[in-house]
Amino acid sequence: MSDVARRPEESLATGRANRRWWDADADAYHAEHGEFLGVADFVWCPERLREQDARLLGDVRGRRVLEVGCGSAMCSRWLARQGARPVAFDISAGMLRHARSGAEQTGIDVPLVQADAECLPFADGCFDVAFTAFGAVAFVADSARVMREVARVLRPGGRWIFATTHPTRWAFPDDPGPAGLTATMSYFDRTPYVEFDDDGTPTYVEHHRTLGDRVREIAAAGFQLVDLIEPEWPPGHQQEWGQWSPLRGAHLPGTAIYVCELPAQTGGSA
Repeated sequence: MSDVARRPEESLATGRANRRWWDADADAYHAEHGEFLGVADFVWCPERLREQDARLLGDVRGRRVLEVGCGSAMCSRWLARQGARPVAFDISAGMLRHARSGAEQTGIDVPLVQADAECLPFADGCFDVAFTAFGAVAFVADSARVMREVARVLRPGGRWIFATTHPTRWAFPDDPGPAGLTATMSYFDRTPYVEFDDDGTPTYVEHHRTLGDRVREIAAAGFQLVDLIEPEWPPGHQQEWGQWSPLRGAHLPGTAIYVCELPAQTGGSA
């Protein structure tokens, strides 16, 4: 059984812990959430916002798209059906096993790579679009480095869209009921949430950044933040997911989706 604490964790320990966690949890995660996520569907968040409605990636036909922290790569398979040329990566072999199973079920074979988002194994400027729906960004110690790595592999004018738990979540308990509506922690405490085993080895790590932190990371990597979307809980949607629920959703934002662009390449010198 794991213990829980708020304590610092660096990149190597964070990566090891989360790779092992998602390897061990992949089957249970898909048993619980697989129907909601689909096999070739693109759902941005527990509020059930779909890319087919939001169109945050723009026209993807013929474009090279990188999915960061892909899980079972259902979003990339949906994009392939729209004419995109996606590549999907995840740190977890367990998650990628489910991605291969999804390819077998649908006949949509998306290239899969096992990699760490802090050090992308791709050449400079080889993608038009990058995105993640709750993958990688909160599960690395150095999310500013992830922003820089994504900027490196995008072409000028490229788009980077990433969804995370809304940063205000960190001030509230992870409870979908009434107890989850009262702030009990400091929003400004960036100390990671860590689960660890009996000898103190971390088994799961999640890192918090404030809204201002995220904006500064985005700008420092050379991106322009062109939109910030806080999906509202839709009427009639009753499915709970962790702390997300109709009750919480009526009062608090659960998800933040950051839409970022690199400047287009300008002409030569005067």
